[in-house]
Amino acid sequence: MTDPIEFKAIVEGRHNNPFAVLGPHRRGRERIVRVFQPDAEKVSLINAKGDVAVAMQKIDAGGLFEAGLPPRQRRYALRIVAQDGTTFETEDPYRFPSTLGEMDLYLLGEGSDQHIYKKLGSHIMKIMGVFGTRFAVWAPNASRVSVVADFNQWDGRRHVMRLHPGNGIWEIFVPGTGPGAKYKYEIQDAGGKLLPLKTDPYAAYFEPPPGNSSIVFESRYRWKDDDWMSKRSSIPAMDQPISIYEVHAGSWRRKDDGSSLGYRDLARELVDYVRQMGFTHIELLPVTEHPFDGSWGYQPIGLFAPTQRFGNPDDFRYFINRCHTAGIRVIIDWVPAHFPRDEHGLQRFDGSALYEHEDPRKGEHADWGTLIFNYGRREVVNYLIGSALYWVNEFHVDGIRVDAVASMLYLDYSRDEGEWIPNEQGGNENLEAVEFLKRLNTEIHAHGATSFAEESTAWPGVSRPVEAGGLGFTYKWNMGWMNDTLSYMGEDPVHRKHHHDKMTFGLVYAFDENFVLPLSHDEVVHGKRSIIGRMPGDEWQQFANLRSYYAFMYAHPGKKLTFMGNEFAQRREWNHDRSLDWHLLDHAPHRRIQRLLRDLNILYRDTRALHELDCSAEGFEWIDWNDRDSSVLSWLRKDSSGAFVMAVTNLTPIIREDHRLGVPLEGEYVELLNTDNKCYGGSGLMNNAMATTPNEHHGRPYTISLRLPPLATIILDPNETPANGA
Repeated sequence: MTDPIEFKAIVEGRHNNPFAVLGPHRRGRERIVRVFQPDAEKVSLINAKGDVAVAMQKIDAGGLFEAGLPPRQRRYALRIVAQDGTTFETEDPYRFPSTLGEMDLYLLGEGSDQHIYKKLGSHIMKIMGVFGTRFAVWAPNASRVSVVADFNQWDGRRHVMRLHPGNGIWEIFVPGTGPGAKYKYEIQDAGGKLLPLKTDPYAAYFEPPPGNSSIVFESRYRWKDDDWMSKRSSIPAMDQPISIYEVHAGSWRRKDDGSSLGYRDLARELVDYVRQMGFTHIELLPVTEHPFDGSWGYQPIGLFAPTQRFGNPDDFRYFINRCHTAGIRVIIDWVPAHFPRDEHGLQRFDGSALYEHEDPRKGEHADWGTLIFNYGRREVVNYLIGSALYWVNEFHVDGIRVDAVASMLYLDYSRDEGEWIPNEQGGNENLEAVEFLKRLNTEIHAHGATSFAEESTAWPGVSRPVEAGGLGFTYKWNMGWMNDTLSYMGEDPVHRKHHHDKMTFGLVYAFDENFVLPLSHDEVVHGKRSIIGRMPGDEWQQFANLRSYYAFMYAHPGKKLTFMGNEFAQRREWNHDRSLDWHLLDHAPHRRIQRLLRDLNILYRDTRALHELDCSAEGFEWIDWNDRDSSVLSWLRKDSSGAFVMAVTNLTPIIREDHRLGVPLEGEYVELLNTDNKCYGGSGLMNNAMATTPNEHHGRPYTISLRLPPLATIILDPNETPANGA
């Protein structure tokens, strides 16, 4: 006979192994069943036909019932008469075996399960002919874990989970539970203290605020991008054009009533706009679930759930599919650098520092008030890499942009002396984070996606392959280029000659990494002003400066990124709580900037010389980088066949007549784009077809004479004439 002390532990919710007491068991030759139904007046076992097989005896006043199973009855269900007189039938969750196999448990314990999101979390399945939901969670230092939900009146005694002690996984199959069920985990720490209710770290869906429950979700979406997915490769196509439109989904455009567009609205409106504008990629600020709007998603609470703000997970799948149908790739911002302290989240999840470090010198970001993942713990690494692969595999995203990489790499990031712990070699490098990032990028590439690092330091080899000693990212944001060139453009043109190196220094290291040139959301918030707001001069000069700068960017080596609103010169800083100022397109200067960005995208996309060797020194050649007194820069962009285009930028409001430049080929040069074109709002100073003269200049055999418009960039294409004149 089972010890009454165990019965009491079940009734009081202190038992950590209820499967040893509840459900079917052998007692000698007899097979008995015990159930815990605290609100029941009567409980009966019923057979497959629904007939009562035997009435159960109440063996504890707290709600424990017991009965012997008839000899030939293998399966049973329960008929319950509640204390209020209602009658219902249900299955016994404690009669079902574990749904995790030996290999599942081995890989989970090893921290190497690439499909961990299929094992942990909530998953609808059929077991022994019964539909229900399997719940599983990692909490190795808990003394008890229960699923609490609407289906059990949020009573943590009713569905205490089975512990797999070898790896700290708790699991239970709850029959009859399906899509839409709201749930959390009730956890007692190692000392038996009840913790605040926790959301599921692997939840696929969450309820909207002020609630924070996880929701059981089953995808029913049928993808239509098989051709797209079949073309994915583990080898990134570095020679392809990448022009990224960075978007905050909640504020790109809003409905008339001020509410946000949903994923399906964005699938129509945003995708059509991006296609018309000629961008090749959409990058979304984090869509992982997050509790605080003001974090813009950078303090995530659910790394496996698209935020419910814009729809359910299948709505997000529809958005991705629509992007692919339109030929647009999707990048999502993803945050493995830190997580918020919300008590329902990962913080001290099982009462211990499980996902974070115990020591705040390694485990806290004072700047952001957040906690740092423990990259030395295999289960945490499996959680993070599992999340990245979840978005790649289950949502078909094409790229992962990793936020705040510098904060991961350095143990002394934003810390004073005494506030950090050196690594085992005495250095400030977070060696565990380095290994995590290498493994992350290896897995992302193996699954056919690309990775982008937002990394602001001189850490070597961020985008170098892992096998060559690098971190393995596909691309790195060029924060140095962004800071230098925006600083230069903010200078009055009369002073720019004293800051000339800020426009040229980026070419000293332009090919040390595979760079993206980012004009991102971070540059138009927190008092930095908008991009147009940084430009000096009167309104005409501001727009001329901006036009010239954008064309300079598109002719510069590196992939491109533009934050929403930059493309039509939004004047105010970005505000996540309101729509972009689309009404500005009623005004010609803003409308013409938008046209310029569209034309630059098309020119960049269709001109191999402007993109094929973006990340290779063979694709760039200065003509004259040192004309600081005139604030003029000129250079060539080349493709792998040697074909080239020529770019010249005049960053003063002075017209430069008869400006001579050396060129490598004889012929007539024609303008592909001139930012002073009247269609872009310029003065209309254009160059017609310009023939070279056979005079050596700048170390090249031919010379071309140009009229350089004020505050303008021009891009020219040579119409080569054979040397023999034929």
